[in-house]
Amino acid sequence: MCSRFELDHTFEAVVLRFNITAKAQFESNFQSIKEVRPTDQMPVITNNNRVVYLSWGLKVDWNKNPIINARSETLTQKSTFQTMLKNRCLVPATAYYEWRKENNIKVKTRIHSQDQKLISFAGLFDENYFTIITCKPSPSISNIHDRMPVILNQTDETAWISEDNSFDKVAKFLRPSRDTSLRSEEILKPLNTTNTQGDLFD
Repeated sequence: MCSRFELDHTFEAVVLRFNITAKAQFESNFQSIKEVRPTDQMPVITNNNRVVYLSWGLKVDWNKNPIINARSETLTQKSTFQTMLKNRCLVPATAYYEWRKENNIKVKTRIHSQDQKLISFAGLFDENYFTIITCKPSPSISNIHDRMPVILNQTDETAWISEDNSFDKVAKFLRPSRDTSLRSEEILKPLNTTNTQGDLFD
């Protein structure tokens, strides 16, 4: 599960990393955010490296909370996502946050790439909202949580968002990251509130 993430980099770095078009419009809306929360509006990258600003979390009739995550294993089985499988996007990030329990205290952990560079989560989107796809965790972080966002290999990003590729062709990218590519660091201040945002782990 991913209920918080980070986009803490410069506009120039994001443009260079993702070869973004429509730079002027993107720059006027861009801001570095240490902790992105559900319903926040964030940039996502769609086909032909177009940038759109969407709210994190799909609105659905059957859940009062936004659907911020979607299980990779059941995307083709859920009617919510079946119509979105061609609406694939990249969600730029520098890290994500997860919590584990220790002596009944929730310990916040920041998980990021080994080189601290920009990464991309695999996402789906509709007209106004996006959701982040999750998968089983890499072994090195499985003690923190039993899910993680799909972090795409940079070489797979263009294929993932290409409208020319069917979902069946790119579904193979929805896998855990290599253990050697991730690092984690605990943030010792315990979390005092409980997250109740919706997800699809059933």
